[in-house]
Amino acid sequence: MKTLYKKITTIALAATIVLTLPTAGMTVKADAVENADPDDVYVSFGADLSDGEKKTVMDLMGITEDDLEDYTVGEITNDEEHEYLGDYLDSSVIGSRALSSVIVILGDDGDGIDVETKNISYCTKGMYTNALITAGIENAEVIVAGPFEITGTAALVGAMKAYSELTGEEVSEESMDAAVNELVVTSQMAEDINSEDVEQLMAFVKAKVVEEGLDNDEAISEAIDEGAKQLGISVTEEEKQTIISLMKKISKLDLDIDSMKEQAKDLFNKLEDMGIDKEQAKNFFQKILEALQNFFNSIFG
Repeated sequence: MKTLYKKITTIALAATIVLTLPTAGMTVKADAVENADPDDVYVSFGADLSDGEKKTVMDLMGITEDDLEDYTVGEITNDEEHEYLGDYLDSSVIGSRALSSVIVILGDDGDGIDVETKNISYCTKGMYTNALITAGIENAEVIVAGPFEITGTAALVGAMKAYSELTGEEVSEESMDAAVNELVVTSQMAEDINSEDVEQLMAFVKAKVVEEGLDNDEAISEAIDEGAKQLGISVTEEEKQTIISLMKKISKLDLDIDSMKEQAKDLFNKLEDMGIDKEQAKNFFQKILEALQNFFNSIFG
């Protein structure tokens, strides 16, 4: 009986450790819109939302019609979606209705970029963060929402336009193109590779490109191979060529590695954990699973 009690205690303790470990996506935060200065808020709606769909989007964003009177409000049209996405997505994928909506709230220096998604099925928070960094956006809370499950790719255009309107800092055509290109590439790769690994791979290679001034196929290819190896993923030759083409665009932008790390602390902190730390985490959870299996085997075996 003492042995059984000891095993139960051990497993319970292990389970408690697992449940209390920090978990991505479980952070509970206050509504950023509620305490924001109205002058620092821009809402961009999909131009083709019905009244009911717009109401749904506003509810997801936590705003009301009265709030809109104090905010800067704009819209993204389907023509603009095709203009910016047409080189990377088939017109049938882009569709004929502009539904993606976004709210951007300016923060203070050091706040970094924080992204939240609602009813977005195609693009993850990390993908948006990566793309927004490429566009040169800094210190902003961004909420992307759809009236129902949508890809959300076009919302990036709205976010970039909103940031430009709020700050008076123009996002160059080159930056917008590279950012949209990056969002599409990462979301497409995530169909075959875990999305978090794709996000980290893209951030890793981009950091190498910016920090080391990589601008040729061979050097960028080596960075891709290095990142893929550390993440334990496989990248096809076609995917590699697509990333190389994207990174050569990014190499021409005026990006700063310190600013990149400041704007996406969580993402770049993950990069520091690549390699041995990641393997140790896997081993830790494996040991817990083995302990559980052994425990039940000892009872029922």
